[in-house]
Amino acid sequence: MKWILTTALILSSTTQYSTQVTDQTKQPITNKQLAQPVKTPASPQQPTSRPVFILPKAPAPLSPVSGRRAGMGSRDNCPAVSTPLTALVPFQEEQKVGKQTNKSIIGTVEGLTTLERPTFWFYIPYTKDLSNSSAEFSLQDSAENNVYRNAIALPSEPSIIGISLPSTASLEVDKTYRWYLKVHCNQETGSIPVYVEGDIKRINLDERVMQQLEAAKEPRQKIIIYAEKGIWFDALNMLAQIRISNYNDPSIEKDWQSLLQSINLDNLAMMPLIKLPIR
Repeated sequence: MKWILTTALILSSTTQYSTQVTDQTKQPITNKQLAQPVKTPASPQQPTSRPVFILPKAPAPLSPVSGRRAGMGSRDNCPAVSTPLTALVPFQEEQKVGKQTNKSIIGTVEGLTTLERPTFWFYIPYTKDLSNSSAEFSLQDSAENNVYRNAIALPSEPSIIGISLPSTASLEVDKTYRWYLKVHCNQETGSIPVYVEGDIKRINLDERVMQQLEAAKEPRQKIIIYAEKGIWFDALNMLAQIRISNYNDPSIEKDWQSLLQSINLDNLAMMPLIKLPIR
């Protein structure tokens, strides 16, 4: 008899619990329950990367001669400037000349390109209202023969300018060239110009990088690829052209700042940008 009563009690408890569970599942959804967020699988995020230049692995100097990315501001009676004449090129420091802040730093100044006629970009703090002033850009081969040499008009305000090669000058693949930009604030005989200098080498892309570029649907994606592969001039030229055409686009401005910051020239990111006509 006791066994029968115990079994009956167990069956009664089980039936009551099942009924409670069923009633709970049938309860209407309250407003509080509706307010709780529903967890759904995360959707793929849009790419947010910016152009960042990465120096090629174990880069060998293009030439044994040191370069100069920033010009000395106290020469040739040039006026004092807060930011010196500067080439927009990657730089690896080798040694400092003196301790003064207006002294330039000598080091490896060089960049790669795949272009036959790339554009060279410089920040020029000196303007055309300087009397008796002049500027000159030149490009030489490894034997110091002039490939291109021409006078450059100073800008109307401190600006970043682009200097392109004409149809009569071009770079050959796997050859290194030396470029110079010299500014004379005083053209008297024997005056020493403010100048910057460095190297450029034209290369061919390997097949894998070419496939990546062909698969890129937008110019911005190509710029990121060029920067990541260490091909400086191609990344800079493409982005500069886009920025000139879309100067007030916030996204392009951020890309420009990112690329210059990656070679420690973010102080120039907000400077006006001008591409000189080919002469």
